[in-house]
Amino acid sequence: MSDAAQPTAAEVRAAAEAVKTALDRHLAAVERRSGEDDPAVYEAFNQLAAAAEAYDELLYDRYDEVTPFEIPGAEDTPPYTGPDEPAALSVLIRRDYAVVEPQRLRAHAQRIEAADDESAEVSGTVHGALGLLFGEFEPDEIASRHKEFGLEEGDSTLWVTASDDPAEPGEWLEAPFEQVDPQRVVCRFDVSAVFDDEEDLDDEDELDPSLDEDEDLEPLDTDR
Repeated sequence: MSDAAQPTAAEVRAAAEAVKTALDRHLAAVERRSGEDDPAVYEAFNQLAAAAEAYDELLYDRYDEVTPFEIPGAEDTPPYTGPDEPAALSVLIRRDYAVVEPQRLRAHAQRIEAADDESAEVSGTVHGALGLLFGEFEPDEIASRHKEFGLEEGDSTLWVTASDDPAEPGEWLEAPFEQVDPQRVVCRFDVSAVFDDEEDLDDEDELDPSLDEDEDLEPLDTDR
């Protein structure tokens, strides 16, 4: 890059201030969050990510320096090619659970049956109990109370996709998750234990490499 095209020191400083402001806004949104999928938190997250990316680019262009910021999955996300001003959007959510306490799950289903005289007696099976549970509670409530229902969280993802026109009623109900164009994904948010595993591996890499695992260690003197 030529010197004429380089950002000024003032522009880099302004970008750094924008990151600080975005950090404050993100923390405030998290502190006020109304639930797991609070849109204010997602918006603040996106603003923080954009501010950090802009600062990183300016810092590199001006000083040939980088930051430790990294946007999860940014390299794997196809470029957005959807409308600049979408007329409609779709929110696609997947949450995985493991049934770790079937008895607890069925006990909750039995209480739902007892409160509904017209409910069929299906709580004796896990799939029947799940049907009662998801028929009684909103998905967000199940997500926040999953342990209470005998479930264990797995991976989850939320995609927001843009479209030119709203769908007609009933248009996609037969195959709601097909024909999703990754290049129309405005934003996505992934939660997975694999991210925790990667952090653990990074921590292990930071351990002192001078310690040889095969080296004999002196025994502790327990008489002191």
